[in-house]
Amino acid sequence: MEEEALKNIALLIDADNASHAGIDPVLTVLAELGQVNIRRAYGNWAKPALSNWSKITHRYGLQPMQQFDLTKGKNATDMAMTIDAVDLLYRGKVDGFGIMSSDSDFTPLVTRLRQDGLTVYGFGNAKAPEPFKTACTRFIDVDQLIRTSESEDGKPASTSPIDKDLIELLGGAWKAASRDDEGFARLHEVGQIAGNRSSFDVRNHGYKRLSDLIQAASDNFKLERRADNQLYVKRVR
Repeated sequence: MEEEALKNIALLIDADNASHAGIDPVLTVLAELGQVNIRRAYGNWAKPALSNWSKITHRYGLQPMQQFDLTKGKNATDMAMTIDAVDLLYRGKVDGFGIMSSDSDFTPLVTRLRQDGLTVYGFGNAKAPEPFKTACTRFIDVDQLIRTSESEDGKPASTSPIDKDLIELLGGAWKAASRDDEGFARLHEVGQIAGNRSSFDVRNHGYKRLSDLIQAASDNFKLERRADNQLYVKRVR
């Protein structure tokens, strides 16, 4: 049997509006989707503000896309990224996108890409506009992602509070999952259901694995590993 071909992923970076420090963990996350063969960073590379990006283009195989500031107050970078994304869409050779920006101007683009069935991961900061976050298949806070990637294996990074809304999201996913007679559901299925909410990703809360997050919420959930070596979860309150 032939191995399934890796999906082709395009990463488009708004270098004017994204931190260079996040590129390594961002590429690691996108590896979940496939092979990131297209890596383009857009901006006016004559600006000193992009010097940190300039230093890592060769290291990470980024293609610098020059955009001059032709008109004050107009963002040529956004327009160029949008045109290129639509061009890649209609060529039909890209299976998913990563958009590295916190700019709400990309919301219509993300919506259009998803209408064609493509997966779109957004990477920005926590203050990114909500419409952009919710338009993405998954939105990941890059600052938290950096902290999580720098933490030691098995130990959470700087975690955010497990508030009532998060408990209810996970509880709703557990309730929607298939449960056995004891009320346990497979953790993997619960994670898949919760993942349908673009705002949910364990890395946004400082954890590397869903099991770590569930264990931190042990007052509300019980986690157990069974003979099949799979993890199961049950809501207890």
